[in-house]
Amino acid sequence: MIFNRKFALGFCGFVLLLIAALAMAHLGLYGWTLFIVLPVIAGGLAACIRRPATVGRAVRLGAIVGAMGCCIFLVVGAEGLICVAMALPVVVPLSVAGSLLAYWGDAPARGKQPAVMTLLIPAFMLFDVNAKPPVYSVATSIVVNAAPPRVWKNVVAFPAIEDQPDWVLRTGLAYPIRTAIGGSGVGASRSCVLSTGAVRERVVVWNEPRLLRFVVTQTPPPMREMGLYGPIHPRHLDGYYISQAGQFELTPLPGGRTLVVGTSWYRHGLWPAAYWRWWSDAVIHRIHERVLRHIRYLSEHGA
Repeated sequence: MIFNRKFALGFCGFVLLLIAALAMAHLGLYGWTLFIVLPVIAGGLAACIRRPATVGRAVRLGAIVGAMGCCIFLVVGAEGLICVAMALPVVVPLSVAGSLLAYWGDAPARGKQPAVMTLLIPAFMLFDVNAKPPVYSVATSIVVNAAPPRVWKNVVAFPAIEDQPDWVLRTGLAYPIRTAIGGSGVGASRSCVLSTGAVRERVVVWNEPRLLRFVVTQTPPPMREMGLYGPIHPRHLDGYYISQAGQFELTPLPGGRTLVVGTSWYRHGLWPAAYWRWWSDAVIHRIHERVLRHIRYLSEHGA
């Protein structure tokens, strides 16, 4: 009877945690509460119910709970395969941490630990609601065997990239296809067509053939998300990754060569920001490399 009651209370606790997590995702609160606090509480709750006998069992229990929580998001269609894969490296270790905290706690206090942990939720949610996303920059460079004036025209605008994107970008992430320029000089409109739509830009620095800088006025979705049952459109695809500005800087090198540095400034509304920045920086570098290799090919082959 005691076991059944404990199991029932634990099951209700997990259901409440799941409802809270799904509600936060639906509301767009992709923050510390969703990715940090709830996994720790879930792991602690599991350990309080199961009472693992060893550290190894506590670790295994926490890992199972964290992985199952992510899988539920897939099953109910709340998130796609790529985003769940990105969340697993942070959710599973934190769920394990919660399980270990409960395992190492004093036996009389174990049943109260998850309840105590829930006191963290209001503070973290307050931060999630009010936090202002910082602006990050990513710079990638390449050396082109052509002089700056020849490279410049391919930096300003370039025809369609015929090469297939690499395997990372083929997972559904937005990748560049071509660019176009309307006019020249400061104030000119520029567009970069991505696989998910067009980025609208306005030139703010036109220092031919040294520096082209532009601000972004419209950003398409950063990816096409695929769930278990087909394409989905979770909340974080709208307004969470925002491209702010970009530039190409051309520096002449000996031998008629040019160093081309592409830089992007962006922000995102996902927390913990340092973790999600690792992913976004890596993707942006691949996008830069795709564009810079194309510019190099066009410039070196006389286009």
